[in-house]
Amino acid sequence: MDNLNNLMDGFGAAITPTNLLFACVGVLLGTAVGVLPGIGPAMTVALLLPITYNVEPASAFIMFAGIYYGGMYGGSTTSILLNTPGESSSVITAIEGNKMAKAGRAAQALATAAFGSFIAGAIGTTLLTFFAPWIAVQAVKLGDPSYLAIMVLALIAVTAVLGSSKLRGFIGLFLGLAIGVVGIDSLTGQSRMIFGIPLLGDGIDIVVVAVAIFAIGEALWVAAFLRRRPQEIIPVGRPWMGKDDFKRSWKPWLRGTAFGFPFGAVPAGGAELPTFLSYVTERKLSKHPEEFGHGAIEGVAGPEAANNASAAGTLVPMLALGLPTNATAAIMLAAMMGYGIQPGPALFESESTLVWTLIASLFIGNFLLLVLNLPLAPLWAKLLQTPRPYLYAGILFFASLGALAVNLQWFDLALLLFFGLVGLGMRRFGVPVLPLIIGVILGPLVEERLRKTLLLSSGDWSGLVSEPTAVIVYAIIALGAIGMTVAGVIRGRRQDTTTEVSA
Repeated sequence: MDNLNNLMDGFGAAITPTNLLFACVGVLLGTAVGVLPGIGPAMTVALLLPITYNVEPASAFIMFAGIYYGGMYGGSTTSILLNTPGESSSVITAIEGNKMAKAGRAAQALATAAFGSFIAGAIGTTLLTFFAPWIAVQAVKLGDPSYLAIMVLALIAVTAVLGSSKLRGFIGLFLGLAIGVVGIDSLTGQSRMIFGIPLLGDGIDIVVVAVAIFAIGEALWVAAFLRRRPQEIIPVGRPWMGKDDFKRSWKPWLRGTAFGFPFGAVPAGGAELPTFLSYVTERKLSKHPEEFGHGAIEGVAGPEAANNASAAGTLVPMLALGLPTNATAAIMLAAMMGYGIQPGPALFESESTLVWTLIASLFIGNFLLLVLNLPLAPLWAKLLQTPRPYLYAGILFFASLGALAVNLQWFDLALLLFFGLVGLGMRRFGVPVLPLIIGVILGPLVEERLRKTLLLSSGDWSGLVSEPTAVIVYAIIALGAIGMTVAGVIRGRRQDTTTEVSA
C-alpha cells in the first residue's frame, strides 16, 4: 500500500502541463531517432544531456524515459518496414516483421509491435513499482556460471532457426562467432584477427554488422538481381489488427514480457537475449509453424514485448543499486549524478519524490507511445509504396549515417560496405542471417563468462555447475537434447513404417 500511495503522489507530480510536454517531446524524439539505424536512445540521451541541466530533474528524467521507450519502438518500425534494425535489440523483429510487410501486412506488424510494447511496458513498470528492491537483490546473486549456462542454452536453441539446411545455418553461426572475437582480448591484451588494422582493436560494433547485413545486403541484392524485374507495389492492407491477429498475439505479448523483464533487471542482461529466446519459444509453441520465416505475427509480438519489458527491467538495478545494465541506463545514471543525486539502496528514501515521479512518467510515456504511434501505423506502411530507387537510396543514406554515428570513424563505413557484401553473398547462397547475428551478440559474452567462471574456480571445470541456477539450466539442456533425440528416433520409425506400408 505504501508503494501505491507513493505512486499516486508520483502521478500527481508528473501530470502537469510542463512534464506532459517533456514526455511528449521525449516520445517523439525517441521514436524519430530510433528509426535511424545506429542512432539509438543512448546517443540521443547523451546529446540532450547538456541542455537539460537548466531543467528541473523530474522534467529531465521524464523526457529521458520517453526517449528510451520511443527509441525502442522506433527501431522496430524500420525493422518491419525496411528490414533495417535501428537497434541491436530490434534485429529479431526484422525476421518476421519485414516478411509481413512484404505480404501487405505492414500495418498489422506495426500494430502488434505497438500493442506489445504498451502491454510489456505497463506490466514491466508495474513490476518495477512493487518489486524493484527485491528483484535487484536477487539479480545480483546470479554469478558468471548462471549467466554462462543461460547463454549456452540460447546458442543451442539457435538450431531451431537454422533454416532448411543445417549446414548453411551453422556456417552463418560460425561466421558470427568469428566476427565476435575480432579485437583485443580484454583479459590477456592479445590482438585477435585484427590483420594489422589498429581500428579493429575495439572490435566490430553489432549495430554496424546488423545494419550492413540487413540494410546494405538487401539494397545490393535488389540492385544486383531485382533491378530488371518490375517493382511490385506492396499493398498497405487492412489498417488494423483483426480478431485472429489479436488471438495470435496476446499470449506472445505475455510470454515476451516474462522473458524481457528479468533479463533487463539482471546486470549485463540486455534486450538481445530475451528477444531471441522469445522468438525461439514462439516458433516452438505456434500452431502455425509453417508461417515462421514467411511472416508469422507471433514472431513480431513476442520479441517486441520482450524488448520493451527489458527496457523497464533495466531501471530496477539502476534505481535500487546504482548499477546500469545498458548504455542508456549508464547515461541516465550520469545525469542523476550531475544533479547531485546518488542512486543506490537509499535512493527510495532520500529522493522519494523524484523516483516515484520517474516511475509514474514511465506509465505516461508508455501510454503516449501507443496513442501517438498506433494511428500512424497505416501511414508508416505506405512508405513501402515509395519507388524502389528512392527507397533504397534513402536506406543507404541513413544506414551510412547510422554507421558513421556509432564511433564517428570513416572506418565504420568501410566495414559497412564489407559486411554488406557479406550479406549479399549470404542471400545469394541461401545462408540464413539470424545465426550470424546471434553469434556476433552471444559469442563474446559466452567467452567472457566462461573465462571468468574458470578463473574463479582456478581452472576447475566443476565451477561451471557451482550455482543452482546453472545446474537447473544445464538440466533443461540435457532434457531437451534427450527429448529431441527420442523425437527424431520416433519420427524415423514412423517414416520407415509408412514406407513399408506404401510398398
